[in-house]
Amino acid sequence: MSAASRAPQRSIRTPQRTNRTNRAHGRSRSHSHGRSHGRAVLLTGGAVVAALLLSACGSGGKSGGSGNTGFVTGSDGIATVAKSGRVSAPDLSGKTIDGKQLDVADYKGKIVVLNVWGSWCGPCRLEAKNFVKVSEDLKDQGVQFVGINTRDTSTSPAIAFEKAHGVTYPSLYDPTGKLMLRFKKGTLNPQTIPSTLVLDRDGKVASRSLSALSEASLRKMLKPILAEK
Repeated sequence: MSAASRAPQRSIRTPQRTNRTNRAHGRSRSHSHGRSHGRAVLLTGGAVVAALLLSACGSGGKSGGSGNTGFVTGSDGIATVAKSGRVSAPDLSGKTIDGKQLDVADYKGKIVVLNVWGSWCGPCRLEAKNFVKVSEDLKDQGVQFVGINTRDTSTSPAIAFEKAHGVTYPSLYDPTGKLMLRFKKGTLNPQTIPSTLVLDRDGKVASRSLSALSEASLRKMLKPILAEK
């Protein structure tokens, strides 16, 4: 076959190769888009809980929440509610990070300090020593500390955190934040990490902080509830 007769055949094959390349590229883009979409769906699901737990807290010195909530946030960021306006804490039970069963309701009759934390959380690391100190000082006065570990994908880093900071009180393991979502909106519900709530001797939420606490702030938060009869 002459060079002249072969030339048209080459010109025909070239578009075919181009078409195959384009089809393959299209499949690749479609597959890549599918994987990206799948990852986006997964991230969106995780972001729902994260948004609920990381929403901004209210400004100090004003009534907190929307509507007639009955609680007031002071300039120190600690929100309190009068004894007559308190609501009971929701069911807070489950496995601890070391695999034991715990129900916060079993501590009724004691003052309970609930601290929401994560091993990945910088402010949680800063306040840990303050919680350890105050928990040791007040355990003989009927004060029980309970942690709620959240958004740690396994218990290993949480256990390492407690060991590093000398935490001896128990912590419920709540990786997805489901315990946090049991608190009703408009109440003194935890909204950030860290958050700290104090339950009175009747198991009702008496005060809340939406930021890391110094030892002095934690003691100030507990003082009026300790004085209640």
